Amino acid sequence: MSKALDYTALVIAIIGALNWGMVGIFRFDLVAFLFGDMSWLSRAVYILVAVCGLYLVTFFGRGTEE
Repeated sequence: MSKALDYTALVIAIIGALNWGMVGIFRFDLVAFLFGDMSWLSRAVYILVAVCGLYLVTFFGRGTEE
């Protein structure tokens, strides 16, 4: 279960990073485009990306399990 959570959080964080890259390079926010500018749904997506990013910080504290 933990590996599935790790990979899910990683994929969501990567998608969030790509969105921020598009904001920085093209001034295009895909989340706002899809769900509306600061609608409750777009805010939920931003919060989910932030939670996944914070979860991934725990990777630094983990030892190698292999």
